[in-house]
Amino acid sequence: MRVGRCRRLVSAAIIASSIVACGGNPPDKELQQAEAAVDAARATSADRYAKEDFTASTDALKNAHAAVDARDYRLALNYALEAKDRADTAARDAADRKATARSNADRALHNAALWLVDIRAKLRTAQGRQPARVVNAAKKAAAESETRVHEARAAFEREDYPKVVEMLAAPMARLRESIRSLDGDASQSKRPK
Repeated sequence: MRVGRCRRLVSAAIIASSIVACGGNPPDKELQQAEAAVDAARATSADRYAKEDFTASTDALKNAHAAVDARDYRLALNYALEAKDRADTAARDAADRKATARSNADRALHNAALWLVDIRAKLRTAQGRQPARVVNAAKKAAAESETRVHEARAAFEREDYPKVVEMLAAPMARLRESIRSLDGDASQSKRPK
């Protein structure tokens, strides 16, 4: 009876150690949830607007798959849960940041349109009243700015909102300077900034 009991204890120990060594089953459900969360974050442009959390989520997902390959399912589960959490955070943050960037880009395009209307009006009245070099410089600035505004609108349509603001900064500064030259007055407090 003692030998049978020892055999059962040894068998139980072997089974227990193999379960611990294998760590159970791979966390397939959690991996699928993490992958779905990363895909959803990517769809909200988190790779652009919440880069840190998005990168952390994709790294955690890679680590989860590596842990599954190494049959360390407990570690894989931890990484999968981390990947989902970071991807969810990235998606939320990206949505907020994208909305802010869109608003800033829309405002920049609107202000650019106002500046272009203003310089066109100034150019009509400046003919013959201002030196030709001032008028020609203003015409050149207006033409270049119109081209940049057209390119910025295309970037806006592609939802590349930070690029819109970046593209319009220098041309709008040149337009403001040209308007000041046409006015012969440095005070432009009435115009949008």
